[in-house]
Amino acid sequence: MKKIIIFSLTIISMLNVWAQNTKAEADSAYINNDYVKAIEIYEALLQEGEAAELYYNLGNSYYKQGDIAKAILNYERAALLSPNNSDIQANLEIARAKTIDKVVPIPEIFFVAWTKALISKLSVDTWGKIGIVCFILFIVALSAFFFTKQIKTKKISFTAGLICLVISVLCNIFAWTQKSDLMNNKEAIILSPSVTAKSTPSENGTTLFILHEGHKVEIKDNSMKEWKEIKLEDGKVGWVPTQSLELIYKLNN
Repeated sequence: MKKIIIFSLTIISMLNVWAQNTKAEADSAYINNDYVKAIEIYEALLQEGEAAELYYNLGNSYYKQGDIAKAILNYERAALLSPNNSDIQANLEIARAKTIDKVVPIPEIFFVAWTKALISKLSVDTWGKIGIVCFILFIVALSAFFFTKQIKTKKISFTAGLICLVISVLCNIFAWTQKSDLMNNKEAIILSPSVTAKSTPSENGTTLFILHEGHKVEIKDNSMKEWKEIKLEDGKVGWVPTQSLELIYKLNN
């Protein structure tokens, strides 16, 4: 049994070293302007497991190679895993500025927009950790309230415990909301240089509008294999070929 454990640990250690060396090779290729090799290695690493840093580096490689659409796609994926990373957001905005389509979104109610912005400030794991810490502090404050005899301490413990409980509940709600949004994410990036949206899922449909690479859309109807109904920020809808876009978040990643 001991030999099996040692063997398993050795294999895990070797895999970790291999992954580190491979990432170092990809970083080195990127520094040396060999973006094709860097992309190949980063893509291979992402097949083994997702990481915001890998998506970010992959996005940078595609950007340097001039593939804005795939750069945006990978920046978006990195942002999903690390929403509060300023470098990812900055590079994403730079890449978006190079896209052709400029669609004015329908304005949201201030409270809804503010809440979404707050939730996206931290990752699911971070919100969850804060919620756990606050709940532990709530238990400590509750214990102090019941076991102390001083009125002042009871008041402070009660107030602190109530605040910690509220924060814990909110953090868990934020974590659940963000996780739910992630699992139900239906956004995609247009990868084709240009694509014509049709009124029906057919080449014979009426032309509604034209989109270009790098534009983010929402998948409204995902029931068909060859066609997807999309929705733009301004509310327009249309059908585009499935091959013209790629989902930002895929359950089989």
